[in-house]
Amino acid sequence: MQTDGAYYPSLGGKVAFVTGGASGIGAAVVEALVAQSCRTAFVDIDGAAAEQLCTRLHGQFGHAPLFLQCDIRDLEALTDSISTAQRRLGDIEVLVNNAAHDGRHSVESVDRAYWDDRIAINLRHYFFAAQAVLPQMQTRGGGSIINFSSTSWKIKAGNYPLYAMCKAAAHGLTRSMARDVGRHGVRINTVTPGWVMTERQLIHHVDAQAEADIARNQCLPGTVMPHDLAAMVLFLASDASRMCTAQEFVVDAGWT
Repeated sequence: MQTDGAYYPSLGGKVAFVTGGASGIGAAVVEALVAQSCRTAFVDIDGAAAEQLCTRLHGQFGHAPLFLQCDIRDLEALTDSISTAQRRLGDIEVLVNNAAHDGRHSVESVDRAYWDDRIAINLRHYFFAAQAVLPQMQTRGGGSIINFSSTSWKIKAGNYPLYAMCKAAAHGLTRSMARDVGRHGVRINTVTPGWVMTERQLIHHVDAQAEADIARNQCLPGTVMPHDLAAMVLFLASDASRMCTAQEFVVDAGWT
């Protein structure tokens, strides 16, 4: 992660909870929060990757985030993890709903079981995680909820209609929930990445044609990296964004 970004004193000591924090964008978010002295907890299904991240961050910063292994499709396990984080770290003031999976699928291949699974992994947990942390944020007098979307639905990307649908719905959730939680001092915003060069994307989806598409469609040269998204999360988590809510913050180098 790059370390030449902004430092937010208001984040020091705050408790943050991140879903899908073991790799990719989530890992960059966890690292950025730890670097800002946030008391950070994260959940992920990949225990090995999570332990490697915790070990690396402990060596880098002298303390590690709290990792709680969890399949976010299991809502009881998710809410139990949120309760554990509260008991061990304190009331959660920052929630980053990041966990998702962009598995490719055709329209013809989708059955009811696959539909339910994609909703569970890409959208359902956003609402229930927010519901679980809201009383804690009310106790603290406010907080910040950050929902991750994707430009996939904006650019009409094919081969994963359920993923794109969920990512569009994530911003709808942000917009409506902002009205309900704002009276408690809670902000809720959407971060919408473009094509981010995570390890998964580089291994499975980025080839010469993809690189040409990126060069043609982005206004800015170069590639969008996980730390670019983490930088936006830090702003929205901090008091610097105290009057920002119900908004979408797109990080895609000008593609959309």
